[in-house]
Amino acid sequence: MTGGRLPVSPKEASMLDVQGLRKTYTARGRTVEAVRDLTFHIAPGELVCLVGPSGCGKTTLLKCMAGLLAPTGGEVLLRGRPVTGPPEGMAVVLQEYGRSLFAWMNVHDNVGLPLRRKKMSKARREELVDHALELVGLSDARDAYPWQLSGGMQQRVAIARAVAYEPQVLLMDEPFAAVDAQTRAELEDLIRRLWHELGVTVLFVTHDIDEAVYLGQKTIILSKSPTVVQEELVIDLPDERDQLHTRSSARFGELRAHVYEQIQRAKNGAVAETGTGTGTGEHGRGAAPGGGGESGESGAAGEPGESGGSGESGEDAKTVKSSGLTPESAKS
Repeated sequence: MTGGRLPVSPKEASMLDVQGLRKTYTARGRTVEAVRDLTFHIAPGELVCLVGPSGCGKTTLLKCMAGLLAPTGGEVLLRGRPVTGPPEGMAVVLQEYGRSLFAWMNVHDNVGLPLRRKKMSKARREELVDHALELVGLSDARDAYPWQLSGGMQQRVAIARAVAYEPQVLLMDEPFAAVDAQTRAELEDLIRRLWHELGVTVLFVTHDIDEAVYLGQKTIILSKSPTVVQEELVIDLPDERDQLHTRSSARFGELRAHVYEQIQRAKNGAVAETGTGTGTGEHGRGAAPGGGGESGESGAAGEPGESGGSGESGEDAKTVKSSGLTPESAKS
């Protein structure tokens, strides 16, 4: 397989479609429009990065796409079918790996837990778990417990669990935000390698500009909240990438500068004309000041935290259901 791309038939031009998505939160007599009007499409086998200002609603969008949060308007389609709950064939990797792994389960059991929901033999389940651990380089750690591993290794366990589920679509919500720079670089290369080998469709949410340029075939830049698409940027870097040569190339610098400028414009309320660009115009040159993106995501105003404090009833239960993680199944 070349470049992780899958053949696209005329009848199936998109794996994921987001059409006119809106999300409004209402709490304590106050209404906040988090996402105003989002429309974009992701082709089968495509690796797309999503980046925007802090608090622009990236996580809200991902939860709607995963069927964990009901949109106020618009819809999400997976292979042409509306997403109304956690769909089969989709896996999610979260930022806080420490909260997604069960401390009393070893690595092998954590990876294999979602497979209990699938009708398959024990031998097939063992095969999928072993293969996933081999892909992420953790075959020797199968009997270890999460608390015995480094942060980077714990996130590899979370990625292995998603891979073992054999998803068609992998959604990743700032999965490397909590690890150090060297580990982050290794995990970025791991994702590109898995994408090539598995041909899975990936939507990678990040607040790091360099990461958004390095990883994907396309970068979707969001405006500040209430959110619309600022720009869809084609990343025309060579398919073979490495941390040293790719990041030091002139074209990488141009693309990074363009994304940085668009995010600064988004912060100031300027919305670019919709469409797909390549960052080659007058705004695509020069070096951008500052580091590799915003240092954290606060979430859209009024957006629920991990405790579901926005009043969106039942969302935590949906999250548990989507992973096949119930108190009974987790402790059995």
